[in-house]
Amino acid sequence: MSEWHLARGYKYAGIVSGLRSEPNRRDVAVIVSDTPAAAAGVYTQNRVCAAPVQVSRSRTPRPDARAIVVCSGNANACTGEQGLRDAERMAELVARNLGCEPEQVLVASTGVIGRPLPMPVLEAGIPKAVREAAEGRDALGHAAAAILTTDTGTKVATRQHDTFTVTGFAKGAAMIGPNMATMLGFVLTDAAVTPADLHRILKHAAEQSFNCISVEGHTSTNDTVFALANGTGAPLAGAALEAFAVEVRHVCVELARKIALDAEGAEHLITIEVDGCRTDAEAKQIAKTIAESALVKTAVFGADPNWGRVVSAAGYAGVPFEEKDLSLWMGDMPLYRAGTPLPFDASAASSYLKHNREVHFKLKFTLGSGRCTFYTCDLTTEYVKLNADYTT
Repeated sequence: MSEWHLARGYKYAGIVSGLRSEPNRRDVAVIVSDTPAAAAGVYTQNRVCAAPVQVSRSRTPRPDARAIVVCSGNANACTGEQGLRDAERMAELVARNLGCEPEQVLVASTGVIGRPLPMPVLEAGIPKAVREAAEGRDALGHAAAAILTTDTGTKVATRQHDTFTVTGFAKGAAMIGPNMATMLGFVLTDAAVTPADLHRILKHAAEQSFNCISVEGHTSTNDTVFALANGTGAPLAGAALEAFAVEVRHVCVELARKIALDAEGAEHLITIEVDGCRTDAEAKQIAKTIAESALVKTAVFGADPNWGRVVSAAGYAGVPFEEKDLSLWMGDMPLYRAGTPLPFDASAASSYLKHNREVHFKLKFTLGSGRCTFYTCDLTTEYVKLNADYTT
């Protein structure tokens, strides 16, 4: 990852601990801040939430985080009191080897639900990961690989500003639904930001990014996005703080798009832009409904320009409007204007879907200034195969 301009003051490791059955598969990652960092987190809204979510939620926001530890291949979800003890133990292992308090360590996991963690594997692996991070290697790529499950590749994004850098990496390919998804995300900066400001900015950025993607609408038990800010000096304020918020949002949107593009078996990234609603919330409700329509997603997969599926999904989203309030474009092709269908070249429209990895639907209403951009993917036969055989 030497080509990336990374946030300063962080070290990374991603190791093969043996947690996963695949040989040479990295499965434990640590992120270590050289100095105590402000920390914030946003988490799944599923009432069935994993042990690491429960542990980390109780520890954020905070002013003095030192590290994050992640394991992949086992979600440590639906594992009862033992799961909570195991998540706390993961943090203790990092703290003991780093020389800090366990509460200064945040925890995340991803993988299969309902299986206890094989703690002897982690008892050996986590100290090894901390030691490798302490050696100061340029190992963001290893950490980004160690958090993956069915992803086809790592997802990294970074933005430089005049006085600070924001670096993020994430995982996610399925069980992706708003609030958030079966995803993990890590946003790191060398800016000085208070925990309260960091929490507010991260929550807003997640709402406009990770909560605006869907693969199949399934909200996971383990969704977690952490932000660390380890900058020294006076915390950002005023225009500088708002500039920081913009960069965090850019990083989160880029990572969210990469998650949707990497959805299991996906052949298309679908962008749904809704504009002209009464409120942003109404626009998002319509966009989300379209994004989660199996009929819309299969039409894109089959290169079938059956635009009526998009319009009908908007109609059952629960947002009141009249047909004359709505117009629709696919790419730059107008299909439906003010409630009236337009003549279009069906062959050209099908070709647009067939030959473009990224496709775009725009819905324009006449009700107000509310808007939302939402990302999803097509629903493919490969997706069905992957998820039908996930544990067998």
